[in-house]
Amino acid sequence: MKLWRLWAKALGEKASKCNRESDKIALVRTFIFASYLITNGFIVANTVRHWNDVPDHKDVSYNTICIQTHSTKFHQMICV
Repeated sequence: MKLWRLWAKALGEKASKCNRESDKIALVRTFIFASYLITNGFIVANTVRHWNDVPDHKDVSYNTICIQTHSTKFHQMICV
């Protein structure tokens, strides 16, 4: 029980004078903290997993897209 009180104080100030209500709020804060921690863990794991991903030259297709513009004064072809 001493560890729970220490954890609850680490989450922030006591939310209420009633211990029971403060414990419920500490549980909500613990859930929010755990969800942040899990989300950040997935973000870091994905970053580490794809750290040195370099596409093979075989997989990259070099397609050229051309757009022809028409106006009253100019006609031009833009290729990307």
